[in-house]
Amino acid sequence: MIGSRIAAVGHYQPARVLTNEDLAGMVDTSDEWITSRVGIRTRHIAGPDEPVDALAAQAAGKALAAAGRTAADIDMVLVATSTAIDRSPNMAARVAARLGIPGPAALDLNVVCAGFTHALATADHAVRAGAASRALVIGADKMSEVADWTDRSTCVLVGDGAGAAVVEAADEAGIGPVLWGSVPEMGHAVRIEGTPPRFAQEGQSVYRWAATQLPVVARQACEKAGLAPEELAGVVLHQANLRIIEPLAARLGAVDAVVARDVTESGNTSAASIPLALSKLVERGEVSTGDPVLLFGFGGNLSYAGQVVRCP
Repeated sequence: MIGSRIAAVGHYQPARVLTNEDLAGMVDTSDEWITSRVGIRTRHIAGPDEPVDALAAQAAGKALAAAGRTAADIDMVLVATSTAIDRSPNMAARVAARLGIPGPAALDLNVVCAGFTHALATADHAVRAGAASRALVIGADKMSEVADWTDRSTCVLVGDGAGAAVVEAADEAGIGPVLWGSVPEMGHAVRIEGTPPRFAQEGQSVYRWAATQLPVVARQACEKAGLAPEELAGVVLHQANLRIIEPLAARLGAVDAVVARDVTESGNTSAASIPLALSKLVERGEVSTGDPVLLFGFGGNLSYAGQVVRCP
């Protein structure tokens, strides 16, 4: 079995920005209330002409260009999303059609906020097994479409966007072993249910789980990669809430690492949050080629998945 690596990343966010002040005109809230509880100041909201596959294709196109590859070089497309309204064709097939990718394996994965790290592991496994040579791995969600805009406890959290990575075969492993799992008996704590589907969560239950259980799991993901947390150059956690991200990163012990805080400007973009935040770190030069970065997703289903990757 050969290794795999991330060759390049890319991201996309809709042009419309929704501020905390804008939300204060819609529901009973304020900038102070939102920032003190979740750390979010702005989020991007997609229009009716921007479905999930359009967001995904924009990010994927940028990742392809950054990798110096064309659509013909891709033989697998994986899209992590929980907001695809249609059941078929899936988002991966629609992205492939938009980009002109000929005949790829096209799979959607719904692991909500941990979707991208699950999809990245799936691509890594497929490449190392020889089932694919080069994959597009995308996290894309349009959370504004499933938000309850009358519920101030949840509507202030969500944003829309997409992030993507080109994963290809490599002589040395640039994607570490995944550590993944779930707590299905607590899966009700984060939900997108009903007709029409609406996002809801039991915030305190999720916060307690993230604060008490996830630091140990994140350290185990580093151990599987053969690294101590102190050796990490970057930490990209699911961008759920600044009050979760900062304590979790501190308890992990990655004292010299850059910690992604994209949640402040993008909100919770679910499966898009990790690749979106990683792409911005790379774009700004806050991490360098070859740097070890922990990616760690958690949330819906109370699922989690994490791996250490080498930056493109």
